[in-house]
Amino acid sequence: MPAPVPRQRAIPAVESGQAQAVFSPGGPSGDTTGGPAGPAPEARATAPTPGATHLTLLVIEDDPAGSLGVPEMLDAAGKPVRVRTARNLTEAERLLTDDVHCILLDLALPAPGRAESADELATLKHVLRLAPGHAVLALTASGDAERGTEAVRVGAQDYLFRDELDSRLLSRAIRYAVERKRSDKAERRLTESKLRAQENARLERGLLPTPLLEGSPLRFAARYRPGRSRALLGGDFYDTVRTADGTVHAMIGDVCGHGPDEAALGVELRIAWRALTFAGLCGDELLSTLQQVLEHERENDEIFATLCTVDIAPDGRRAGLCLAGHPSPLIARPGRPAELLPYANNGPALGLLPNARWPRMQVELGAAWSLMLYTDGLIEGHTGVGKERLGLDGMVDMVRRQLAQGLQGEDLLRAAVNEARELNGGELADDVAVVLLDRNP
Repeated sequence: MPAPVPRQRAIPAVESGQAQAVFSPGGPSGDTTGGPAGPAPEARATAPTPGATHLTLLVIEDDPAGSLGVPEMLDAAGKPVRVRTARNLTEAERLLTDDVHCILLDLALPAPGRAESADELATLKHVLRLAPGHAVLALTASGDAERGTEAVRVGAQDYLFRDELDSRLLSRAIRYAVERKRSDKAERRLTESKLRAQENARLERGLLPTPLLEGSPLRFAARYRPGRSRALLGGDFYDTVRTADGTVHAMIGDVCGHGPDEAALGVELRIAWRALTFAGLCGDELLSTLQQVLEHERENDEIFATLCTVDIAPDGRRAGLCLAGHPSPLIARPGRPAELLPYANNGPALGLLPNARWPRMQVELGAAWSLMLYTDGLIEGHTGVGKERLGLDGMVDMVRRQLAQGLQGEDLLRAAVNEARELNGGELADDVAVVLLDRNP
C-alpha cells in the first residue's frame, strides 16, 4: 500500500525579516514536520556544518501571498526541518544566517533590480554569488526539465518541479543537496591543494641549480633530500660553475632551519654566490659580501648559514678552500683511503660575527680524485644505537666501504644518503645535500 502524501501547507511570507514558524509533527512516521525558528541574526553567507542541530531550509519564492506549499518534513535523524521564507532577495540576504543549510529558490523570482531579465537564471546566479557555500535547490514549473538541468549546470545541487513537492521528495532532496555540496567543497579543496602542490613543485624545481661546467673535464653529480615533508627544496643549497679562466668553483651551504623561509634564503644566497663568482670575487672577499646579503635578507638576527667553497685550478691538481662553519669536504684518491680535507682554519658561519674573516687554504688534489661536498644533514642522523650519531668519522668510514664496492658518481651519493637514512631508522630530520666532483684523466 503506497504511503499517504501529507497535506501541503502554505507558509506565509516572512514579515520584517523575521523567520517564519514551522510545523509540528502531524504526518505518518517518516513524513516531515517543522519547528519554530526565532528572529534571524545578522546575515552571514557562510555555509553551516550539519550536525546535531536541526536542518534549516530557506525558501525564496516569488508569490507575496505565499501560495507555495512546503510540506512538513523531518531530517534523517527524525528532527523537524526548520523552514524560513523570503519573498525577495533582500529579505533572503537578511535570513541567510549561519544555521541555514539549504536554499530552495523559485526560478520564477524576478532578477534583482528589474522585473524581467534576458537571462532566465539571473536570480539563481545572484543567489549563488550571495551564498557560495550553501546548497541550493532550484524550483521550476512542472515539465520544465531543461531549465532545471541548466540550473544544475550553473551551480545548483538539484532541481524540483513546483507542483510535485511532497515531504519525502523534498526532505530527501535537501539532505542530498547538503551532502553533495559538502562533497563538492571537499573535492574542490583537494583539487586546489593538488594544484598548489604541483605549482610549488614546479617552482622548487626551477630554483634548483643547473651546473655550468661547459668545457671542463670534471664530472658532476648531486643528491638532494629536503627535511620538510612533501617539499622539494629546503634550507640547503649548492652550485657549481666554470669561469672564463677555466677555474671550476663549487659551493655548498646550509641555512639554519629547513622551512620555506630558509629555502628562500638559501636560493638567494646561491644566486648571489653565482653572480659574485662570475664577477671575479673569491675567498674572503666573496664570503664577506655573502654575509652582507644574508644580513639584509634574513628575518631576524638569529638566522645564520654555514658555507663551503672550493675553487679548483684549471689544471685540476690543486684548489682553494674556504669554510664558514661548515664541515670540510671529503677527498678520495686512488691507492689512498678517503679522508677529510684540512679544516683547521674554519671560519665562523655567515651572520654570526660582524667583520669576520675567512682564510683561503690551498690544498693539493693530485692527478685523479673525487671530491665530495655535503651538508650536516648527512652526518647528524642517528646510527640506531642509543643517541649516537653518524658523525664525521662514521661518514668517512661509510664512504670508504662504498668506494671499495666500486660505487662512484650518482650511485655513490645515492648509497651514502640511503645508508645514512637506514642507520637513522627512518627519514633524516634535516635537509641533506651532497655534491660530487670527479677528475679522472
